[in-house]
Amino acid sequence: MSALAQALTEQAGHCAALGSPFMERLCLLLARRLRPGTPLTDRLFDWTGDIGPKGQSVPLRLCGGFHALRLLDRAGLADVYPPHETSDDALWSAIENAMHREAVFLDDWLNNAPQTNEVRRSSVLIALGQSLHARFGLPIVTSELGASGGLNLRWDRYALAIETKTYGPENAALTLRPDWSGALPPEGAPQLAQRRGVDIGPLDPSDPEDRLRLLAYLWPDQPHRIELTKAAISEKQDVVDQGDAIDWLAERLDPKAGHLHLIYSTVAWQYFSATSQARGVALIEAAGDKASDDAPVAWFGMENDGGTRGAALTLRLWPGNTRLDLGRADFHGRWVEWTGALERLGKD
Repeated sequence: MSALAQALTEQAGHCAALGSPFMERLCLLLARRLRPGTPLTDRLFDWTGDIGPKGQSVPLRLCGGFHALRLLDRAGLADVYPPHETSDDALWSAIENAMHREAVFLDDWLNNAPQTNEVRRSSVLIALGQSLHARFGLPIVTSELGASGGLNLRWDRYALAIETKTYGPENAALTLRPDWSGALPPEGAPQLAQRRGVDIGPLDPSDPEDRLRLLAYLWPDQPHRIELTKAAISEKQDVVDQGDAIDWLAERLDPKAGHLHLIYSTVAWQYFSATSQARGVALIEAAGDKASDDAPVAWFGMENDGGTRGAALTLRLWPGNTRLDLGRADFHGRWVEWTGALERLGKD
């Protein structure tokens, strides 16, 4: 089996686990039927380095290009993409046709890594904001690392519905409804004094090409994700700064009296180099050493820790350098297991 076929097969498994049978099917079809012989397919087969889901994500680049063509109503993919049902042969015929007719488009699309900016990850940010507000009662300054298009910068403008409770503003741009288990967040109204984010290649949701990229990496048989993303895009957006995340963060770490500084990332930290990660940890810990009760620092991550179920939700707090396990969440925000560890801090 070629490296490309292995990467496609591995991606198919991830898509199945994340509830997308269409993407599983498409990746497996590509793994079994794609052959070299054209400039586009030769590029795919000759791609060097780690091309799988934990590396350069070549399968998602390719599938994202197909979905972009579908969203643009090009190459005749609409008839074989969800919600339509079709045979493997019909789907493959359309994919082959698209690769022939739109080779230039797809070749250009492959140049950029996937950027999902999954807005449902804001569920854990809303819960975290509620907990931090209850704990400290201070206005919050946020710094998001790997912010992509900035859709999760505005988590305080979204609502979170759990059972009979709804957290967030009455005029929320959208409502998130994950399968929730564990403790409920405390009630309250966290106030954001400033929000900023950084990305090595930020997207501007108001730009048609960037908007297409944000939507194309959502999976075609999951229309609810597309609807939520469109609702988030319709909300006034903050400009995401372009640059190295750690260099950018280094300029933002001076304590601000009367404010809590929340540094966070959602499925982004793993893509930083080991050198950048080590430098980031050192900088944040140094900032934590300067924290006070009047200017605390919180560092939150929703990140892959190698576990078999979703992402780990971790929090470090200063002063005190307290480490908390807040639970786990689905990478796409479909479910959340919340421990309530911050609310119990000092009570156990």
